[in-house]
Amino acid sequence: MIEIREARKQYGDQVAVQTLNLQVNDGEIFGFIGPNGAGKTTTIKMTVGMLRPDAGSIRVNGIDVWQEPLLAKQCIGYVPDNPDVYEKLTGLQFIRFVADAYRVPLALRRQRTEELSAAFAMQDALGDLIESYSHGMRQKIVLIAALVHAPRVWMLDEPLVGLDPKASLVLKTMMREHANQGNTVFFSTHILEVAERLCDRVGIIHRGQLVACGSLDQLRTERSETLESIFMEVTEQ
Repeated sequence: MIEIREARKQYGDQVAVQTLNLQVNDGEIFGFIGPNGAGKTTTIKMTVGMLRPDAGSIRVNGIDVWQEPLLAKQCIGYVPDNPDVYEKLTGLQFIRFVADAYRVPLALRRQRTEELSAAFAMQDALGDLIESYSHGMRQKIVLIAALVHAPRVWMLDEPLVGLDPKASLVLKTMMREHANQGNTVFFSTHILEVAERLCDRVGIIHRGQLVACGSLDQLRTERSETLESIFMEVTEQ
């Protein structure tokens, strides 16, 4: 579960997130959508403990992200919006580096690495330097590393960008299975058709404010039936 209460973030005179209140429940996939610069990535970075909010509080699985940061981060798997990784490491070395940071036992990390690399068809590339990877391969290695410690809460910022169709399907299937097991998936995307098909609930952020939140049925109006039309309606007002 994710609980964001009265969270606010400002850069100089620019308010990125304005007094955000949001709860994402166990057992659901929550889609976070909005125009460029609306505050999606800032919200995600505050939730995973990379940016300190100027006001408010954020709890993940009941743990305050800023009062107990290490404990909170142990239950979070974070995929950033850009797969910037250490290019002079091999894929396997990078996974091991992240697994060491999370203190994942050797037997579990081997099992998880094998399972995840097979799922994303990366077994044959783990021994190669990351600098030789395509953008899609880098996205896959970031996903594997983010999930190697089996986190309960997935925080994914544009996770489908760069993935080939098969890998995209694999990830969406994994997200659904993870939520069905009583865990939490929070992801941002610009692909509204994916959010419409995959998410249990959707939040739309615009100019730092949450302007709509709920299931698709709850958000529908007489004029707006699809998520695309709902999005256009609430962001143009």
